[in-house]
Amino acid sequence: MQSKRFSKFFPAIFLFIDLMFLNIGFVVANYVRFDTFWFQGDRYPFLFAFLNVAWVVIFIVTKLDKVDREKSIVDYISQILLALTINLAVVFAMWASTRAYFYSREHLFYTYLIFSVFVIGWRVGFINILRFYRKKGYNVRNVAIIGYGPIGRSLKRHFLEHPEIGYVFKGFFDHKSDHPSVTGAVEDIEEFSVSNNIDVIFCCLPKLYDEDVKRLVDFAENNLIKIKLLSDFSKVSNRDLQIQRYGNIPVLDVGHIPLDRMYNRVLKRLFDIVFSSLVMIFLLSWLVPIIGLLIKWESSGPVFFIQNRHGRGNKYFPCWKFRTMVVNKDSDLKQATKNDARITRIGGILRKTSLDELPQFINVFLGNMSVVGPRPHPIKLNEEFSPKIDRFIQRHAVKPGVTGLAQAKGYRGETARFSEMYGRVKLDRFYVKNWSLWFDVKIIVLTVYSIIFETDKAY
Repeated sequence: MQSKRFSKFFPAIFLFIDLMFLNIGFVVANYVRFDTFWFQGDRYPFLFAFLNVAWVVIFIVTKLDKVDREKSIVDYISQILLALTINLAVVFAMWASTRAYFYSREHLFYTYLIFSVFVIGWRVGFINILRFYRKKGYNVRNVAIIGYGPIGRSLKRHFLEHPEIGYVFKGFFDHKSDHPSVTGAVEDIEEFSVSNNIDVIFCCLPKLYDEDVKRLVDFAENNLIKIKLLSDFSKVSNRDLQIQRYGNIPVLDVGHIPLDRMYNRVLKRLFDIVFSSLVMIFLLSWLVPIIGLLIKWESSGPVFFIQNRHGRGNKYFPCWKFRTMVVNKDSDLKQATKNDARITRIGGILRKTSLDELPQFINVFLGNMSVVGPRPHPIKLNEEFSPKIDRFIQRHAVKPGVTGLAQAKGYRGETARFSEMYGRVKLDRFYVKNWSLWFDVKIIVLTVYSIIFETDKAY
């Protein structure tokens, strides 16, 4: 066990540097907006204090004081973005509830722009420096694995392939200690741990008896060694498993998905509101009248095509689109196909460019859709394929999206073959189980690329 652990100073260091950059952002915003580094008037000192207190509280609530060795850079950035989004929402809630409209929005914009850039930059830089430091053999933890089986060997391979997380493998221990790769029997782990300064013991449960686990937990707690229990969850595809407690009984929830968590849903909803508002203000406000006139000029009928589709929880909602076909009685029964005679000329352009989907940002703003999620299928299509594809219904565990992982990967337009729908649903299920804000951003970028360069399936 290492005698010096500098990680205990991380929370204070992180908070100090975060607040330093927040206050630098505030002071620079003063200069940009008011041409002075000092406070403007007698109201801005309160805003200065409020921003600092709000960040301290959110820093603690979102656990930004912790740096998990196992966490990826992307997950770490997502955690920081979550904290920044919540903090900004709190500030705007204060601004609206107290009617503090005298505060400059431009000032707040520059404060948070500078703060966000610096806080993400310095923290990512720190993590990369820390990982480089660990690769050189510093800030490492000595580990032993009990159980020489597939799980234990996979864990050892992970440690060797990722030296940046700083786990140094010291040996296997097993009831069958005659194998050349096994350092000793399970009973030998206690003496070995003391003499080799073991920091963490990983116990593979299939290889241990109940009395072994109890004895090892008691030993670890008496020697300030961390002990971690493993089991074989490789057959469970969900990476976001969650431990629940029923009394004193721990239960593993294999059906848990990231958007079951309240703060994830709040984060995604805030993103949806901001994104859809920007689209409606800067795009739909002038584009709807133009497209509406073109649609009406070419064919009679409404500008919008509104169709009930399945949403979250398999509940119906009215899905908005620009009308791209002549009015026909088969619109709810028959998918659009290549060279479909029902599609108008302007409708073909709208479908090719995916502009026909833009009104769905109204659905996003109202809350029955999200910017990113599984695309809502026509009801007849769901009824046809739901009995044929295992876990089809899982795509309805979250809100449907204007775009989704399947569309970003090229599954646009008609799904005439079973393989096409199966591939789409498989990607939808992956999205549901692996959601993150960063994942949403990547899907949006991939969707834009797909619209521009992959138009062969858009009809």
